[in-house]
Amino acid sequence: MRVDGTARSLRVVLAEDSVLLRDGLIGLLTRCGHEVVAAVGDADALLTAVAEHEPDIVVTDVRMPPDFQDEGLHAAVRLRETRPGLPVLVLSQYVQRSYASELLDSGDGTGVGYLLKDRVGQVEEFVDALHDVADGGTVVDPEVVRQLLRRRRDPLERLTPREREVLALIAEGKSNGAIARELVVSEAAVGKHIGSILTKLDLPPADETHRRVLAVLAFLRA
Repeated sequence: MRVDGTARSLRVVLAEDSVLLRDGLIGLLTRCGHEVVAAVGDADALLTAVAEHEPDIVVTDVRMPPDFQDEGLHAAVRLRETRPGLPVLVLSQYVQRSYASELLDSGDGTGVGYLLKDRVGQVEEFVDALHDVADGGTVVDPEVVRQLLRRRRDPLERLTPREREVLALIAEGKSNGAIARELVVSEAAVGKHIGSILTKLDLPPADETHRRVLAVLAFLRA
């Protein structure tokens, strides 16, 4: 968990229509040393707040007034189009592959996260995800990853079981070191698995950050 004296304070714009959850998130973020510069309840107010405050990161719900469909997600994508470097962490009540895919397709796919709202209750994971996204990482909720692995295989069927494990952990935003520790293998072995994954998925070589994003996108589009 990064909630310590070394964690940098983030200026956050929060968009959540539920007053109860919004107040809870404000309290949580404040206790963790962050500043909620604006807390709003609809997509239009979110766009206005970002323009006014220029935050370090946006945390937004998917469904908001007036239709409670995907207004928050569309606002997030719009923000990413106009501000490609703006980190955005989207919270969703349910697993929706299309939501995660649309968000990750915005900008260059870095500095984005898609978490289920239940993850907020797991404070350490939520705060770590917040920092990962703010630092340019890509984070997908572990439950989304698990459901996708159960439902889909093609073109992932070319991957070995261990390679699918590695890809799932990449999608969760884990570093090579964290993957190595979880699978009890060396970081060199993880690197070899990632190279094999990229080859099998026909992904081009790129810098470390971008190729992890490409892997996640391929995972979600499978």
